[in-house]
Amino acid sequence: MVRLLEKRQRTGSILTIFAIATFSLHLSALFVLIFQGINIRQLSLRKPPNFVQLIDGKPTDVTDDLEREPEAIRQFVSKTMTSMFNWSGKLPPQSIEEVTQPQADAGISIQSSRGGNQKVSTTSWIASFALSEDFRKGFLSQIAEMTPPEIFANNPRQVISGQLVIKRVYPPEKIGLGKWRVGMIAELIQKKQADNRTIVTRFNKDLLVRAVDSFPSPQVDNTTVLQKAIYSVRADKLEIYEIRNLCLIDEYNNQNGDINVCGNRQRTDSFIK
Repeated sequence: MVRLLEKRQRTGSILTIFAIATFSLHLSALFVLIFQGINIRQLSLRKPPNFVQLIDGKPTDVTDDLEREPEAIRQFVSKTMTSMFNWSGKLPPQSIEEVTQPQADAGISIQSSRGGNQKVSTTSWIASFALSEDFRKGFLSQIAEMTPPEIFANNPRQVISGQLVIKRVYPPEKIGLGKWRVGMIAELIQKKQADNRTIVTRFNKDLLVRAVDSFPSPQVDNTTVLQKAIYSVRADKLEIYEIRNLCLIDEYNNQNGDINVCGNRQRTDSFIK
């Protein structure tokens, strides 16, 4: 009888130890899973680093998330502003056939600051995503007011085209962490197709640019052509957050290439956040 009780006690002790060991292993596995889940969560929320910055398709040595090569900033400004004022009345070609036979641009309606809807070109609308969100809406409204309705006309006698001709983009001046000021000298040329009559408007601006994050499209296969174009605009990891009138010492004849600080800078409501 005593031996039977001893065997039962030994069996009970072994089962107890086995249960405790099993529980400990399960608890350890649970802690490991929780730890891994936290790490995965942190990785999913982490901002993507700026591994490679390209200039003319060539990588640079800049690795800081808030640093950009001056030439990359200048190219971004030139590309954005040229696209913003590309008023050809045609959609950007998406195939070889559309290069020779481009489709007419019906324009995109924008709420005007004067009330009512006015149109901007599709190219302007896409390029506007290179602007900060708080600045983009007001800027588009002014672009809509500047855009002649004849750009979207089907009548060849009425069609007007617009193009921004950039004469110079000054080297970026750093004004803060991840922020630069870029001066641009350009002319906005509007031409009527019927008689080649042109209207030239000076477009000298000071653009404030800052470094931003960019995220790739989460659904590459399901994105539309417009969505892909917007993502490509944001891929530069830069945005324009303010545009001011540029003050030159001697307009286009400035031999030194200096930008006047203009302590008493006169601001207008045009292109100002």
